[in-house]
Amino acid sequence: MDLDQPTVPLTGDVRMPLLGFGTWQATGEAGYDAVLAALDARYRHIDTATMYGNEKEVGRAIRESGLRREDLFITTKLPPDRVGRERQTIEASLAALDTDHVDLWLIHWPPSAPGDSIPVWREMLAARDENLTRAVGVSNYSVSQIDELIQATEETPAVNQIRWSPSLYDRQVHAAHRDRGVVLEGYSPFRTSDLSDPVLVRIAQAHDVSPAQVVLRWHIDHEIVVIPKSVTPDRIRVNADVFGFSLTAEEMRDIDALGRSG
Repeated sequence: MDLDQPTVPLTGDVRMPLLGFGTWQATGEAGYDAVLAALDARYRHIDTATMYGNEKEVGRAIRESGLRREDLFITTKLPPDRVGRERQTIEASLAALDTDHVDLWLIHWPPSAPGDSIPVWREMLAARDENLTRAVGVSNYSVSQIDELIQATEETPAVNQIRWSPSLYDRQVHAAHRDRGVVLEGYSPFRTSDLSDPVLVRIAQAHDVSPAQVVLRWHIDHEIVVIPKSVTPDRIRVNADVFGFSLTAEEMRDIDALGRSG
Protein backbone atom coordinates (compact mmCIF):
# COMPACT_ATOMS: atom_id res chain seq x y z
CA MET A 1 0.00 0.00 0.00
CA ASP A 2 1.37 3.40 -0.92
CA LEU A 3 -1.11 5.28 1.20
CA ASP A 4 -0.85 6.51 4.76
CA GLN A 5 -4.14 4.98 5.89
CA PRO A 6 -4.56 2.74 8.91
CA THR A 7 -4.52 -0.98 8.15
CA VAL A 8 -5.00 -4.16 10.14
CA PRO A 9 -2.77 -7.22 9.65
CA LEU A 10 -4.33 -10.43 8.33
CA THR A 11 -2.64 -13.82 8.13
CA GLY A 12 0.73 -13.80 6.42
CA ASP A 13 1.95 -10.39 5.32
CA VAL A 14 -1.45 -9.14 4.14
CA ARG A 15 -2.58 -5.74 5.42
CA MET A 16 -6.21 -4.69 5.07
CA PRO A 17 -7.18 -0.99 5.04
CA LEU A 18 -9.61 -0.24 7.88
CA LEU A 19 -11.70 1.93 5.55
CA GLY A 20 -13.17 0.28 2.47
CA PHE A 21 -15.78 1.10 -0.14
CA GLY A 22 -18.90 -1.08 -0.25
CA THR A 23 -20.55 -1.76 -3.61
CA TRP A 24 -23.76 -3.61 -2.69
CA GLN A 25 -26.60 -2.40 -4.99
CA ALA A 26 -24.10 -0.33 -7.04
CA THR A 27 -24.57 -1.96 -10.45
CA GLY A 28 -24.14 -1.04 -14.11
CA GLU A 29 -22.76 2.38 -15.05
CA ALA A 30 -23.73 3.80 -11.65
CA GLY A 31 -21.59 1.11 -10.00
CA TYR A 32 -18.66 1.81 -12.32
CA ASP A 33 -18.94 5.58 -11.68
CA ALA A 34 -19.17 5.05 -7.90
CA VAL A 35 -16.03 2.88 -7.76
CA LEU A 36 -14.12 5.36 -9.94
CA ALA A 37 -15.23 8.19 -7.62
CA ALA A 38 -14.16 6.14 -4.58
CA LEU A 39 -10.71 5.46 -6.01
CA ASP A 40 -10.42 9.16 -6.85
CA ALA A 41 -11.36 9.96 -3.22
CA ARG A 42 -8.38 7.77 -2.17
CA TYR A 43 -10.20 4.64 -1.07
CA ARG A 44 -7.83 1.74 -1.70
CA HIS A 45 -10.06 -1.09 -0.47
CA ILE A 46 -13.04 -2.14 -2.61
CA ASP A 47 -15.61 -4.69 -1.44
CA THR A 48 -17.72 -6.61 -3.97
CA ALA A 49 -19.35 -10.06 -4.26
CA THR A 50 -20.45 -12.52 -6.91
CA MET A 51 -24.01 -11.93 -5.67
CA TYR A 52 -23.78 -8.18 -6.36
CA GLY A 53 -23.48 -8.71 -10.12
CA ASN A 54 -21.01 -5.83 -10.48
CA GLU A 55 -17.55 -7.42 -10.53
CA LYS A 56 -17.07 -6.50 -14.19
CA GLU A 57 -17.84 -2.81 -13.51
CA VAL A 58 -15.59 -2.84 -10.43
CA GLY A 59 -12.78 -4.36 -12.51
CA ARG A 60 -13.22 -1.79 -15.28
CA ALA A 61 -13.15 1.12 -12.81
CA ILE A 62 -9.99 -0.25 -11.18
CA ARG A 63 -8.33 -0.72 -14.57
CA GLU A 64 -9.27 2.77 -15.76
CA SER A 65 -8.21 4.43 -12.50
CA GLY A 66 -4.58 3.86 -13.50
CA LEU A 67 -3.72 2.68 -9.97
CA ARG A 68 -1.28 -0.16 -9.47
CA ARG A 69 -2.88 -3.47 -8.50
CA GLU A 70 -0.52 -3.86 -5.55
CA ASP A 71 -1.81 -0.58 -4.09
CA LEU A 72 -5.38 -1.88 -3.94
CA PHE A 73 -7.17 -4.32 -1.66
CA ILE A 74 -10.04 -6.18 -3.37
CA THR A 75 -12.58 -8.39 -1.60
CA THR A 76 -15.17 -10.61 -3.24
CA LYS A 77 -17.50 -13.27 -1.86
CA LEU A 78 -18.78 -16.76 -2.65
CA PRO A 79 -22.59 -17.11 -2.68
CA PRO A 80 -24.00 -19.88 -0.48
CA ASP A 81 -25.65 -21.60 -3.49
CA ARG A 82 -22.23 -22.26 -5.06
CA VAL A 83 -21.39 -25.13 -2.71
CA GLY A 84 -19.33 -27.58 -4.77
CA ARG A 85 -18.52 -24.96 -7.42
CA GLU A 86 -16.08 -22.87 -5.44
CA ARG A 87 -13.18 -23.08 -7.89
CA GLN A 88 -15.20 -22.06 -10.95
CA THR A 89 -16.77 -19.23 -8.92
CA ILE A 90 -13.44 -17.66 -7.95
CA GLU A 91 -12.15 -18.10 -11.49
CA ALA A 92 -15.22 -16.27 -12.82
CA SER A 93 -14.70 -13.50 -10.23
CA LEU A 94 -11.06 -13.08 -11.21
CA ALA A 95 -11.97 -12.93 -14.92
CA ALA A 96 -14.68 -10.31 -14.27
CA LEU A 97 -12.39 -8.26 -12.03
CA ASP A 98 -9.56 -8.62 -14.58
CA THR A 99 -7.00 -9.66 -11.96
CA ASP A 100 -5.06 -12.84 -11.21
CA HIS A 101 -5.92 -12.74 -7.50
CA VAL A 102 -8.14 -11.04 -4.96
CA ASP A 103 -6.85 -9.96 -1.56
CA LEU A 104 -9.73 -11.47 0.40
CA TRP A 105 -12.35 -14.07 -0.52
CA LEU A 106 -15.27 -14.59 1.86
CA ILE A 107 -18.04 -17.16 2.22
CA HIS A 108 -20.91 -14.67 1.83
CA TRP A 109 -23.42 -16.50 4.08
CA PRO A 110 -23.19 -19.81 5.92
CA PRO A 111 -24.46 -22.59 3.59
CA SER A 112 -27.99 -23.67 4.52
CA ALA A 113 -27.28 -27.42 4.70
CA PRO A 114 -25.72 -28.44 8.01
CA GLY A 115 -22.19 -29.70 7.51
CA ASP A 116 -21.66 -27.87 4.18
CA SER A 117 -19.61 -25.10 5.77
CA ILE A 118 -16.50 -27.22 6.37
CA PRO A 119 -16.04 -28.58 2.80
CA VAL A 120 -16.62 -25.06 1.44
CA TRP A 121 -14.03 -23.71 3.89
CA ARG A 122 -11.53 -26.34 2.72
CA GLU A 123 -12.07 -25.18 -0.88
CA MET A 124 -11.49 -21.57 0.19
CA LEU A 125 -8.22 -22.61 1.83
CA ALA A 126 -7.18 -24.47 -1.33
CA ALA A 127 -7.80 -21.31 -3.40
CA ARG A 128 -5.63 -19.34 -0.97
CA ASP A 129 -2.87 -21.96 -1.17
CA GLU A 130 -2.96 -21.66 -4.98
CA ASN A 131 -2.58 -17.85 -4.69
CA LEU A 132 -6.01 -17.10 -6.21
CA THR A 133 -6.65 -15.08 -3.05
CA ARG A 134 -4.22 -13.75 -0.46
CA ALA A 135 -6.55 -14.34 2.50
CA VAL A 136 -9.86 -16.09 3.16
CA GLY A 137 -12.66 -15.47 5.60
CA VAL A 138 -16.39 -15.53 6.20
CA SER A 139 -19.35 -13.18 6.32
CA ASN A 140 -22.50 -13.31 8.45
CA TYR A 141 -21.07 -16.11 10.63
CA SER A 142 -21.68 -16.47 14.35
CA VAL A 143 -18.76 -17.08 16.71
CA SER A 144 -19.84 -20.72 17.15
CA GLN A 145 -19.90 -21.20 13.36
CA ILE A 146 -16.37 -19.78 13.19
CA ASP A 147 -15.27 -22.17 15.96
CA GLU A 148 -16.63 -25.08 13.93
CA LEU A 149 -14.33 -24.17 11.01
CA ILE A 150 -11.31 -23.70 13.28
CA GLN A 151 -11.89 -27.03 15.05
CA ALA A 152 -12.28 -28.92 11.75
CA THR A 153 -9.29 -27.43 9.91
CA GLU A 154 -7.07 -25.61 12.44
CA GLU A 155 -7.35 -22.66 10.06
CA THR A 156 -8.91 -19.45 11.39
CA PRO A 157 -10.90 -17.19 9.06
CA ALA A 158 -8.92 -13.97 8.60
CA VAL A 159 -12.09 -11.85 8.65
CA ASN A 160 -15.78 -12.05 9.55
CA GLN A 161 -17.86 -9.40 7.80
CA ILE A 162 -21.09 -8.73 9.70
CA ARG A 163 -23.64 -5.97 10.13
CA TRP A 164 -22.20 -3.54 12.67
CA SER A 165 -22.74 -0.02 13.98
CA PRO A 166 -22.79 1.81 17.32
CA SER A 167 -26.37 0.66 17.99
CA LEU A 168 -25.32 -2.96 17.32
CA TYR A 169 -22.13 -2.73 19.38
CA ASP A 170 -21.66 -5.88 21.41
CA ARG A 171 -18.56 -5.95 23.56
CA GLN A 172 -18.63 -9.76 23.89
CA VAL A 173 -18.88 -10.35 20.13
CA HIS A 174 -16.06 -7.87 19.56
CA ALA A 175 -13.87 -9.57 22.18
CA ALA A 176 -14.66 -13.08 20.88
CA HIS A 177 -13.38 -12.15 17.42
CA ARG A 178 -10.27 -10.51 18.84
CA ASP A 179 -9.52 -13.52 21.07
CA ARG A 180 -9.60 -15.82 18.02
CA GLY A 181 -7.52 -13.54 15.82
CA VAL A 182 -10.44 -12.87 13.47
CA VAL A 183 -10.68 -9.31 12.13
CA LEU A 184 -14.18 -7.89 12.52
CA GLU A 185 -15.47 -6.06 9.44
CA GLY A 186 -18.70 -4.08 9.66
CA TYR A 187 -21.16 -3.46 6.84
CA SER A 188 -24.21 -1.16 6.68
CA PRO A 189 -22.71 1.25 9.25
CA PHE A 190 -25.39 3.91 8.63
CA ARG A 191 -28.42 1.72 7.94
CA THR A 192 -28.64 0.73 11.60
CA SER A 193 -27.37 4.03 13.05
CA ASP A 194 -29.51 6.90 14.27
CA LEU A 195 -27.39 9.76 12.92
CA SER A 196 -29.53 12.25 14.85
CA ASP A 197 -28.67 10.60 18.19
CA PRO A 198 -27.63 13.37 20.61
CA VAL A 199 -24.40 11.53 21.53
CA LEU A 200 -23.28 11.33 17.89
CA VAL A 201 -24.38 14.91 17.19
CA ARG A 202 -22.48 16.26 20.23
CA ILE A 203 -19.27 14.39 19.34
CA ALA A 204 -19.56 15.43 15.68
CA GLN A 205 -19.87 19.09 16.69
CA ALA A 206 -16.84 18.79 18.97
CA HIS A 207 -14.70 17.67 16.00
CA ASP A 208 -16.44 19.82 13.35
CA VAL A 209 -17.43 16.73 11.35
CA SER A 210 -20.72 14.95 10.56
CA PRO A 211 -22.32 12.21 12.70
CA ALA A 212 -21.70 9.80 9.78
CA GLN A 213 -17.98 10.60 9.93
CA VAL A 214 -18.05 9.95 13.68
CA VAL A 215 -19.60 6.51 13.09
CA LEU A 216 -16.85 5.64 10.59
CA ARG A 217 -14.09 6.93 12.87
CA TRP A 218 -15.54 4.91 15.78
CA HIS A 219 -15.06 1.71 13.74
CA ILE A 220 -11.52 2.69 12.76
CA ASP A 221 -10.51 3.60 16.32
CA HIS A 222 -11.79 0.16 17.42
CA GLU A 223 -9.69 -1.41 14.60
CA ILE A 224 -12.91 -2.69 13.05
CA VAL A 225 -12.88 -2.54 9.24
CA VAL A 226 -15.80 -0.50 7.85
CA ILE A 227 -17.19 -0.35 4.32
CA PRO A 228 -19.63 2.54 3.82
CA LYS A 229 -21.40 2.59 0.47
CA SER A 230 -22.79 5.44 -1.58
CA VAL A 231 -23.18 6.28 -5.25
CA THR A 232 -23.12 10.04 -4.60
CA PRO A 233 -19.65 11.51 -5.33
CA ASP A 234 -19.89 14.17 -2.58
CA ARG A 235 -20.89 11.61 0.04
CA ILE A 236 -18.21 9.20 -1.17
CA ARG A 237 -15.61 11.95 -0.63
CA VAL A 238 -16.95 12.95 2.80
CA ASN A 239 -17.00 9.32 3.97
CA ALA A 240 -13.32 9.01 3.01
CA ASP A 241 -12.40 12.14 4.97
CA VAL A 242 -12.11 10.54 8.41
CA PHE A 243 -8.36 10.65 9.01
CA GLY A 244 -8.09 14.24 10.21
CA PHE A 245 -9.47 13.54 13.68
CA SER A 246 -9.76 10.74 16.21
CA LEU A 247 -12.08 10.08 19.10
CA THR A 248 -11.10 10.33 22.77
CA ALA A 249 -11.40 7.32 25.05
CA GLU A 250 -14.40 8.98 26.72
CA GLU A 251 -16.10 9.59 23.36
CA MET A 252 -15.50 5.97 22.36
CA ARG A 253 -17.11 4.80 25.62
CA ASP A 254 -20.11 7.08 25.08
CA ILE A 255 -20.64 5.67 21.57
CA ASP A 256 -20.13 2.07 22.76
CA ALA A 257 -22.89 2.70 25.32
CA LEU A 258 -25.40 3.15 22.46
CA GLY A 259 -25.08 -0.56 21.73
CA ARG A 260 -26.51 -3.79 23.04
CA SER A 261 -23.84 -4.26 25.66
CA GLY A 262 -21.83 -1.07 25.74
